[in-house]
Amino acid sequence: MTSAKPFSPFGFATREQWKTLFAAQLGWMLDSMDVMFYAFALTAIRTEFNLSGAEAGALASVTLLTSAAGGVVFGIVADRFGRTKALMYSILTYSVFTALTATSSTLFELILWRSLVGFGLGGEWSAGSVLVSEVWTPEHRGKAVGFMQSGWAIGYIIAAVLAAAIMPHWGWRVLFAIGVLPAFLTFWIRRHVPESEQWKSGGMSHHGTGVKIREMLSKNFRRLTILASSISTCVLFGYWGLFTWVPTFLASPTARGGAGLSMVQSSTWIVPMQVGAFFGYLSFGFLADRFGRKPIFAAFLIGAAALVPFYGQMGSSPILLMILGPFIGFFGHGYFSAFGAMLTELFPTRFRGIAQGFTYNIGRASSALAPFIIGAVADLYGIGSALAITSAFFILGASLIYFIPETAGKSLE
Repeated sequence: MTSAKPFSPFGFATREQWKTLFAAQLGWMLDSMDVMFYAFALTAIRTEFNLSGAEAGALASVTLLTSAAGGVVFGIVADRFGRTKALMYSILTYSVFTALTATSSTLFELILWRSLVGFGLGGEWSAGSVLVSEVWTPEHRGKAVGFMQSGWAIGYIIAAVLAAAIMPHWGWRVLFAIGVLPAFLTFWIRRHVPESEQWKSGGMSHHGTGVKIREMLSKNFRRLTILASSISTCVLFGYWGLFTWVPTFLASPTARGGAGLSMVQSSTWIVPMQVGAFFGYLSFGFLADRFGRKPIFAAFLIGAAALVPFYGQMGSSPILLMILGPFIGFFGHGYFSAFGAMLTELFPTRFRGIAQGFTYNIGRASSALAPFIIGAVADLYGIGSALAITSAFFILGASLIYFIPETAGKSLE
């Protein structure tokens, strides 16, 4: 750990630690902004390309599938070439291809660009979460990852505000065109964010990727790998099934099970939900460092599972949707703060990037079915009813967490 002079209003972190956290949080925030552009533009894209609910959901699923591949590949890059390089390359990838989405004139082009966007989106989390977890000390690791994850809520809010301001006047293509802006963050990261000392001392292994993957799947780590992948699958299925369709639920007519809000109104209703998400991310980090990863993770998932069915049936009451929104955001997002710290603590430095990228993104690949399934059920029974399916996956994820060891406060070798 660096011995630089502490630079913090809280007095528990160094200047380098805060720079690392800021870079990862900002990258994750802009990741969220770029990916949520599609959710807010979904109604307009469906109309222009004449897509059914299932087809629109399948397009979101393509992005999730490629993001899973990107998470694994950038995990390998992070182990081989360094955490900061992987972070920069992933941000550059999703920024450029988000902007190119605006040029789509055919469905094939739209699928192509969204696929390549996903590749970078998956890589950013794999690189950023490992970097933050290795740089911060065990007693504050959960808080740091919580701060990093809170960037997702901020990016979501920015996407909502930009969608409301831009789409009614200039359409969805201009919205995607400004998605290139995160690329400029890479220049700052290159100049100001140091590489993880943990990686430099223990991660620069000469062993090839194949050797590291075999060790990850060996008898010593196979059970952890399977359990972590299963938990990721359940939780990410619930998350993407719910939040890919929430903006469309709010903007859809009540006859189709939606809330019947306008584009501007639905974006407005998203903001308090993401304020709740922001505090959920931060609260989880503090609570998990104090009481452990497992009980807090389960509590958040059970809270989300209990609230979602009620939320999906409140389409006729915009006021109740507004009131429930922050609670859905709090419980439906906060548990993500567990993944960065917990997965880092489960696996050794020599193959941590690969293991974290693999286990999280196996879940992301499996969850790619979620937007498609929710869209298909919404075509039959209405979107509000379809959202309730996600509760079962939140409950299953809460159950599986008890089969892995508690890692709070663990020092990394």
